[in-house]
Amino acid sequence: MFKEIEKYRAKIIWIDDEIDLLKSHILFLEDKGYSLTTFNSPKDALDELEVKDFDIVLLDENMQGMSGIDVLKIIKSNYKYLPVIMITKNEEEWLMDEAIGYNADNFLTKPVNPSQILLACKDILDASKIWNDKITEKYLNDFQLLNNKINNINNIDEWFTINNILCDWIINIENMNDKNLISIFNEQYAEANKLFSNFIIKNYKNWMNINSQNPKMSNNIVKDYIQPYLSNNEKVIFIVLDCLSFDIWKKISEKLFKFYKINTGNSLSILPTTTAFARNSIFSGLFPSEIYDKYPKEWEKMWNNEKSKNIYEEFFIKELLKNLGMFDKKINYEKIVTLDQGKELIKRMNEYKGCDLFSVVINFIDILGHSRTESSVIKEIINDRISYRSAVCNWFENSWLFEFLKEASYWNHKVVITSDHGMLQVKKPVLVKGDKNTSTGVRSKYGRNLNLSSKKGLEIKQPSDYNLPNFDGLTNYIIAKDSNFFVYPNDSVSYVKNFKNSFQHGGISLEEMIVPVAVLEGKKIEKGY
Repeated sequence: MFKEIEKYRAKIIWIDDEIDLLKSHILFLEDKGYSLTTFNSPKDALDELEVKDFDIVLLDENMQGMSGIDVLKIIKSNYKYLPVIMITKNEEEWLMDEAIGYNADNFLTKPVNPSQILLACKDILDASKIWNDKITEKYLNDFQLLNNKINNINNIDEWFTINNILCDWIINIENMNDKNLISIFNEQYAEANKLFSNFIIKNYKNWMNINSQNPKMSNNIVKDYIQPYLSNNEKVIFIVLDCLSFDIWKKISEKLFKFYKINTGNSLSILPTTTAFARNSIFSGLFPSEIYDKYPKEWEKMWNNEKSKNIYEEFFIKELLKNLGMFDKKINYEKIVTLDQGKELIKRMNEYKGCDLFSVVINFIDILGHSRTESSVIKEIINDRISYRSAVCNWFENSWLFEFLKEASYWNHKVVITSDHGMLQVKKPVLVKGDKNTSTGVRSKYGRNLNLSSKKGLEIKQPSDYNLPNFDGLTNYIIAKDSNFFVYPNDSVSYVKNFKNSFQHGGISLEEMIVPVAVLEGKKIEKGY
């Protein structure tokens, strides 16, 4: 009678020309539940790898006929993601460098005992599972505590704190295969978003009057984060990444810790959370109604410009600094929309080194989100928030902006990075009626006679109460909350098809309204990265 085959923890192939001397090690690993296949011939082992699957390779470095490094090269060339642990008597640094250079996953020096090998295997094979188990356990333990905090928030600072915690959980959970855990978290996050939206609707209007207790908003960023450095004769690089939500910044910033000390704060995007309103507010230091009243000619030209309602940002920030008493500061402004523009900025970046304030606006993240609506290919690639965040991070890691920031870390400049708003994946269509002059936004609209149930969002009958312009004396606004988006009754099927599950902004949500304001100070590490 054959013994029933048990499920092994993992299948190991061990290649060593003195494998017969390692019998005790092999028995130890088998006793721990591993399946071992051994070879004293590298060629025979490579032949075996062609026909059978293994989870990990134990590889001796010093073998007759073929060196361990040569075997490593072949394995990593043909089986890129197959983990390899190199084992050697040689402690020369160059050999370790060679092994690492060819992507060895670990490096052990003889003599090794069985427990060392077991630990190295566990570190590679079980680390992910152990980490997942710990994350699951911690989240479930913290679930009720987090729920209690979410349901008892009394001020915006507490919402900033909770948002930071939730973003950490978003990133920790995103790569886990536990669908139940992800579902539980998504429900909790949706409830947080609902309560946040209600909080904003209840309190936002009260923040329109000047008060030291009010949250920092789009119109305060230059005054609160840029002016103090300029007043101290420090130079500043000011980067506005359009549509940079807090969770995406957390992932991007991981790439920058090597080069910068990073202090990340919070700001609240003004309503509506659109580029036309919020980004102009950043550069002017004004609420939209104040821009409308103070710069009527510029406003009219912006709103009649189909290509951009942000054509006066350079003018606005220069005017703002003058109003703050900074008449002698050298200011430069660039807006980057295309890859070629980014590459050109890299070529010329030393020209900006002498500027007191160098402002850069970057539209890529916003363009990516909106392009998904128009492209079936991008829709396939970016089907949820995880893939959206991943796409942005992949872009950043390989972007001209990353190169710019690495080089700028050697300058004596402070770097301030923020955004006008974030972006939300919309789910629920809401029917609204409007005339032909109603704005086309999916999450916010302005026009005449617009109506909206309070359960669906915020209805603004008196724009002045919210520091919004009343274009013709009859303008009102509607702003969606939660994951709602607006569709017209006469073409609702088409709108739902086009926009459901798309990424949008303009409304009220944690993702759209709470944006990072990060201050970076270069570490000036040795070049060579």
